[in-house]
Amino acid sequence: QVQLVESGGGLVQPGGSLRLSCAASGSTLSIYAMAWYRQAPGKQRELVATVTKGGRTQYADSVSGRFAISRDNAQNTAYLQMNSLKPEDTAVYYCRADMFGSRISWGQGTQVTVSS
Repeated sequence: QVQLVESGGGLVQPGGSLRLSCAASGSTLSIYAMAWYRQAPGKQRELVATVTKGGRTQYADSVSGRFAISRDNAQNTAYLQMNSLKPEDTAVYYCRADMFGSRISWGQGTQVTVSS
C-alpha cells in the first residue's frame, strides 16, 4: 500500500502563488502516475493535473498555463506549483497515486483559499 501526505496549502491573495507537495511512502515502486484533484464546497471532486513516472503531464483547461505539476521520483514526491491564483481555485486539494494492479491511494487533502 502507499501512503500520501499533502502539505503547502494556505491562504493567498488573488494573483498569488502556492506550491503543494505530496510525499509518498510505502510501496512507492508500484506508482506509475500521480495526480492532484480538488473539491470546492458543494461541488464534485475534479481532476487538476496528472504526471506519469516518465514525466508526461496533463492539465484541466481551467488551470492550464497557470499550474505546473512535477514529480521527483527519487524523493517519491509530487508537486503542484500554482501561479496566478483565482478565488475560484479555492478548494481542498487532494493527491492521488495510481498503482499497477488498478490500485489507488488518496491523501488527506490540504486547504487552499484564495481571497483578498
